[in-house]
Amino acid sequence: MQLVVENLRKTYQNGVRALDGISLTVGSGMFGLLGPNGAGKSTLMRTIATLQLPDSGSIRFGDLEVLREPDQLRRMLGYLPQEFGLYPSLPVEGTLDHFAAMKGVEDSKQRKALVTQLLQQTNLYEARRKSVGSLSGGMKQRLGIAIALAGSPKLLIVDEPTAGLDPTERHRFLNLLAEIGQEIVVLLSTHIVGDVRDLCQTIAIVDKGRVLLSGEPRAILATMRGKLWSRVVDKRDLPGIQATHRVISTQLRAGVPVAHVYSDTAPPGFAPLEPDLEDIYFHHLAANDRDQAA
Repeated sequence: MQLVVENLRKTYQNGVRALDGISLTVGSGMFGLLGPNGAGKSTLMRTIATLQLPDSGSIRFGDLEVLREPDQLRRMLGYLPQEFGLYPSLPVEGTLDHFAAMKGVEDSKQRKALVTQLLQQTNLYEARRKSVGSLSGGMKQRLGIAIALAGSPKLLIVDEPTAGLDPTERHRFLNLLAEIGQEIVVLLSTHIVGDVRDLCQTIAIVDKGRVLLSGEPRAILATMRGKLWSRVVDKRDLPGIQATHRVISTQLRAGVPVAHVYSDTAPPGFAPLEPDLEDIYFHHLAANDRDQAA
């Protein structure tokens, strides 16, 4: 099953162009949609989830024309938005039972078995009698995934799911997504490079409503090999280097700035740098800013 997005465009009434001809092909497994805040990721997620209409373009999921038959997609969709509200006083088990009933699991025995299975899958079984309001941020996100999975979706969309999570919860949540993504299409939207670096078979970098780059992470990294360089610099020299080199990023290591630059040949005093997805991300965002300013 493939999700195919073609030439989606969306401009809001205030003039903001959120989608500017986005096209993507997403197959089974985890697909990472990487971009800064305001890149258009959430607009794209809501549009695919049939929560808003684009100005133009098309979306297909398998043989389904999504924009013409939104109700058909909703039967196959699990969606975890960036923010979602739940009744804080309800227990975890009761909340999940409620949503399972809303998704059409009418038989009480089947629903109980499903709720138990989802609680175990998301590592929430021991917390099943706790009130939703008492859960940590990571536990609430895992409950959100359990709710999204209650209808046995073929497409799962998660929008900025690890924002605000501590490292342990973030690691646990991403491992859960990777496990789920072995059998269905999972679309993960995030501005955190580490969320997609190791887990996603395919990624796309988006900015200002456009796809800047897409493909397999290893293939993308290979295109930048031999073109990235690094050097420890004095803080006083940094403005001069930024004026004469294409600086991708600067990082403080033990309080000392290290500059990463892009160049077809080795700049004097710089050492070769093995490409990292974060370097590629910053390189393409900076190039897009220059193109937009030209």
